[in-house]
Amino acid sequence: MESGGGSGNKTTGGLAGFFGAGGAGYSHADLAGVPLTGMNPLSPYLNVDPRYLVQDTDEFILPTGANKTRGRFELAFFTIGGCCMTGAAFGAMNGLRLGLKETQNMSWSKPRNVQILNMVTRQGALWANTLGSLALLYSAFGVIIEKTRGAEDDLNTIAAGTMTGMLYKCTGGLRGVARGGLAGLTLTSLYALYNNWEHMKGSLLQQSL
Repeated sequence: MESGGGSGNKTTGGLAGFFGAGGAGYSHADLAGVPLTGMNPLSPYLNVDPRYLVQDTDEFILPTGANKTRGRFELAFFTIGGCCMTGAAFGAMNGLRLGLKETQNMSWSKPRNVQILNMVTRQGALWANTLGSLALLYSAFGVIIEKTRGAEDDLNTIAAGTMTGMLYKCTGGLRGVARGGLAGLTLTSLYALYNNWEHMKGSLLQQSL
């Protein structure tokens, strides 16, 4: 009987060594900090230190000297494309409204459809060109100011918006430049206020306490 038990222990030890369980085991305290969300519980036969499974660093590798957030140059393409598409969609809707209004006395026929289609394409191209030009100027000024100052903050946004409005309305004289700069300053200031609203509200709450 003892020999049978000994042979059984030898067999169990051999299998345990084969599956990697012959090393030091891990207690419940060692496994306490291991995240098991979305995965099965660890098998005691896996010869893996559970401490290596804890994700305490970033899961992506950045090039040397690169920032974790995209700069204005990377965001410029998205900004210009998004403004062009938004302008085209808004212009198409506006052109459809104007076309239906101008041809309301006409019966549904081919000339009316052609006139409405022409109005839609004309307004879509006009608004896409307008918003795309504004986005191009804003992105260019933002990149130049960022490279010049060597910093990225809301001051760059406000300055780029003000200069964009001034340059876009420069053909209207000094009054047009002033109106364009004021419009750009107002819009970008509201955008910066919206981005920092939570931070400002938290600061006010801390001061009140």
